[in-house]
Amino acid sequence: MRLSIRRGTTLLLCVFGLYIAGVTLHKVLVCKNSMARSRKVSVLVKGSNKTQYRYNHLSAMVFVGGVPRSGTTLMRAMMDAHPHIRCGEETRVIPRLLGLRHGWKRQGEDRQSLEDEGVTQETLDTATMAFLLEIIARHGEPAPVLCNKDPFTLKSSIYLSNIFPNSKFILMLRDGRASVHSMISRRVTIGGFDISSYRDCLTKWNHAIESMLFQCTMVGPTRCLTVRYESLVLQPRTTMVRVLQFLGVPWHEGVLHHELAIGQPGGVSLSRTERSTDQVIKPVNLEALTRWVGHIPADVLDDMENIAPMLKKLGYDPRANPPDYGQPDPEVINNTKRVLRGEFRLPANLKRPSEE
Repeated sequence: MRLSIRRGTTLLLCVFGLYIAGVTLHKVLVCKNSMARSRKVSVLVKGSNKTQYRYNHLSAMVFVGGVPRSGTTLMRAMMDAHPHIRCGEETRVIPRLLGLRHGWKRQGEDRQSLEDEGVTQETLDTATMAFLLEIIARHGEPAPVLCNKDPFTLKSSIYLSNIFPNSKFILMLRDGRASVHSMISRRVTIGGFDISSYRDCLTKWNHAIESMLFQCTMVGPTRCLTVRYESLVLQPRTTMVRVLQFLGVPWHEGVLHHELAIGQPGGVSLSRTERSTDQVIKPVNLEALTRWVGHIPADVLDDMENIAPMLKKLGYDPRANPPDYGQPDPEVINNTKRVLRGEFRLPANLKRPSEE
């Protein structure tokens, strides 16, 4: 009788083991099939010089972002001046799609309804990746390295790093007081920011940069690089050497003279409707570095450490008005003198709204 029980137990364990192995094998095959389907998604783009590039989810790709008014446009313009990189203007649609995708990912009625109807998270990831790839690849002239600059995209760095496994990220950091003053003084509308209130905008800036920095940290230093706007403006050569080394592309002197590549074939494409265009047409200069000083209300300045604790975490002195950001390169000083003489105007070959 004891032998019979042992045999029965052994048989049950064998059956259960085969069942588990079968389920595991099925999941592996489903996963492989899903990955295989995603690899089939590719986009063929032909450039104006007839050169063809085919892109897929494994292609080299860079996402540039940060809180708006943090130097993201200047960074992408300098990168656009490199012949191996193409960024282009903001798409505006990519952050919206990523917001929808995160909504479908959260547990709730929408996710349950989708899964009940056979729309899995894997299907949504593949569709999202295909949509983003199509937009980014066809957003301008092709190049070996594609780049997207939509500031709030870096709130989704972890997700993007998964669907584009060879992507890299550049997170622009700027003194939040300067970013907020730029928003308010230039009347830049940003969802959720009350641009009539320095206190509200600084609070929202603090939350946004905290979230983006967390995402960048989780992606890791080999794939996400933080760049200070102040460093980019004060020491552009040293900063861009570090950026291009991070991206694995060779040095090109043109990145220090992006203004000369505006509107040129394979150069920097700017739109008349972009809020930073009137600044980016100029060479790198000090004009906007401390423009915020003297404009923030006294009660906000007194409470700055509580309103925006990320300032101190990022290395900015919340009590200094103005802070000591560092010493500028001689070339930047010379550029600033030229800018103050008013030598720069909107180029005639900027994109007009009807061309976008």
